[in-house]
Amino acid sequence: MKVLVINCGSSSLKYQLIDSESEAVLAKGLCERIGIDGSSVTHQKAGGPKKQEDADMSDHTDAVKIVIEKLTDPEDGVIDSLSEIGAVGHRIVHGGERFQGSVLIDEDVMEAISECSALAPLHNPANLIGIRSCRKVMPGVPMAAVFDTAFHQTMPPKAYLYGLPLEYYEKYKVRRYGFHGTSHDFVSRRAAQILGKSRDELRIIVCHLGNGASVSAVRYGKSVDTSMGLTPLEGLIMGTRSGDMDPAIVGFLAEKEGMSASQVIDVCNKRSGVLGLSGGISSDFRDLAEAASGGDETAKTALEAYAYRVGKYIGAYAAAMNGVDVIAFTAGVGENNAEVRQMIGQYIGFLGTSIDPEKNRIRGEEVILSAEGEKVVTMVVPTDEELAIARETVRLAGNR
Repeated sequence: MKVLVINCGSSSLKYQLIDSESEAVLAKGLCERIGIDGSSVTHQKAGGPKKQEDADMSDHTDAVKIVIEKLTDPEDGVIDSLSEIGAVGHRIVHGGERFQGSVLIDEDVMEAISECSALAPLHNPANLIGIRSCRKVMPGVPMAAVFDTAFHQTMPPKAYLYGLPLEYYEKYKVRRYGFHGTSHDFVSRRAAQILGKSRDELRIIVCHLGNGASVSAVRYGKSVDTSMGLTPLEGLIMGTRSGDMDPAIVGFLAEKEGMSASQVIDVCNKRSGVLGLSGGISSDFRDLAEAASGGDETAKTALEAYAYRVGKYIGAYAAAMNGVDVIAFTAGVGENNAEVRQMIGQYIGFLGTSIDPEKNRIRGEEVILSAEGEKVVTMVVPTDEELAIARETVRLAGNR
């Protein structure tokens, strides 16, 4: 079966076409500035160069049509017709408490996704637009919703409840949900496979470190805690997000700067993190590493604060699970930034693990960083959220 994986934003649409038997990516691309002047599509078939061109896309339905055109193009396409696409998998950011796992999409599911929009106002409406557009262009093709939040629905109340009046949870479902669940699930499962063990017998801490970042505690195959909360703002210091902070800061800055609460939250989401800590140098960790090596103290401090926060969460989750067997680094920074991994390594030695400097030079590949025989295995496991979505889609579509 060939599965089309869709990740829709408010003005963008990422896609991959995956052969479920070989699990090879046949083609991938990105539609940008949908509904905005200057819209374009970038398409790449396996083994070929990236090709970008202007494309008129007034809405996401136009974008889906262009995706199909690219996939069936005589020169750059990889299929002969739309009929070769057996199913479509959609990444959905927020499933609330309703969805404990992936589901096939019908009208009831779409209504439930819409009801969760209050919890993810920037994401769920865009995800729904992608679903409706695909259903319009590909009627009758089975489609699956794969939720970022679903994997973390196994957290117990002691982990997901905030220290607020219970009525806010009962009325508005204010609680920790967590995100990057598809990645945490994929990486923890793959880490166990690399070690030749069952995930059900391991306590795994997954560090999904990218521009958006989160840590999870996966105890015997189930997520029991994770660093992101009601929204992706909580937890680690990130590229542009503040992560954990005293909530009173919102009111304090609103008063001092003459801003509304929502404006302060916007600062916390878009102007904070390592971007803010570095004095605006960059949210890209490669730029920060270069600046730090050149002697810039603000860039160095930003990286140190980032690594320190990750180290704190690793320690906390080792306590939450009463021990840890595996620590796995993944995502853009976790897979590729040796400097940041080494900085985090200075905080985890007490657990009985280390990061070997020679092994740590490897970028973007599966590698065990710790020495043989150490109590805790530290490793790099590249994530593949699109493949995980494709696998879930095949599982559900095959059971129709």
